[in-house]
Amino acid sequence: MVEPATTVDTGDTDAPKSGVPPRLRGALLRYRIMAYIVGVGLIVLTCIGLPLKYLAGNDSVTSVVGFMHGMLYIVYVLLVFDLARRAHWRLLRTAGVVLAGTIPFLGFVAERWVTHRTIEEQ
Repeated sequence: MVEPATTVDTGDTDAPKSGVPPRLRGALLRYRIMAYIVGVGLIVLTCIGLPLKYLAGNDSVTSVVGFMHGMLYIVYVLLVFDLARRAHWRLLRTAGVVLAGTIPFLGFVAERWVTHRTIEEQ
C-alpha cells in the first residue's frame, strides 16, 4: 500500500500575501479603508448635505458630516504620506492622491489605481 503524501510546513510566515510585501501590507490596508470612508463622507456631504442646506435651508447634515469629513481627511492625508514613504513614491504622485480625496467619486478611482500600481511595482 502507498503511504499518503504529507505536506511540509516551511514556517515561512513572511511570504507576501496577494503580492503585497509585508512592509506595505498594513499601510496599504489603512489607506484603502480611510479612502473609502473619506470618499463616502464626501459624497454624502455633496450629494445630500449641500442640497439640503441650500435648497431646504437645513444645515444639520453639513454641520455634522462636514466636520467629520474634515477631521477624517486629515487622517487620510497622513495615511497617504505614510504609504508614500514606505512605497517610495515621488512627490507628484503623492500630491495627486492627496488631491483625489477632495473630488467626489475620484477618491474611489484613485484608491483602485493606487492599490493596483503599488502591487505591480513591488
